[in-house]
Amino acid sequence: MADKIILKGLEIMGRHGCSEEERSQEQLFIVDTELYLDLERASKTDDLGDSIDYAQVLTDIKKIVGGTSRNLIETVAQDICDFLMRKYLLLDGVKIILRKPEPPVAEKFAGAAVEIERTRAR
Repeated sequence: MADKIILKGLEIMGRHGCSEEERSQEQLFIVDTELYLDLERASKTDDLGDSIDYAQVLTDIKKIVGGTSRNLIETVAQDICDFLMRKYLLLDGVKIILRKPEPPVAEKFAGAAVEIERTRAR
C-alpha cells in the first residue's frame, strides 16, 4: 500500500516506565504515526468521509498515551495500533513510532523509541 497519512511529532505527557519514579511523574512522549489506507477515492471526492479524520486520530492517541500507565513503551505503541485498527475500518495498516526523549538513566543520550507496524489481513 503506497498511500498513507503521516502524523509527526505529537507531544503528550504520560506516566510509563518500569520504575516507580517514571510512573509517579509525568514525562514527555513523542508519537509519529503512519496510517496506511487507499486515498484514491478521498482524493477524487474531496470528502472527509472517504478518508480518516487525523484530528480525531490525534485525540485518540493522546487519550492512550496520557491514560493507563504501562511498564513498557512497546505496550503503549501496541495499544495505539490495536485501538486505531479497531476504530478505523478504512485502515489497511498503521505504524507507530513512540519516543521517550528523556528516560531516567545515568547515560546521556537522545532517548529511547520503539517502532511497531501492524497490518490488517484483507
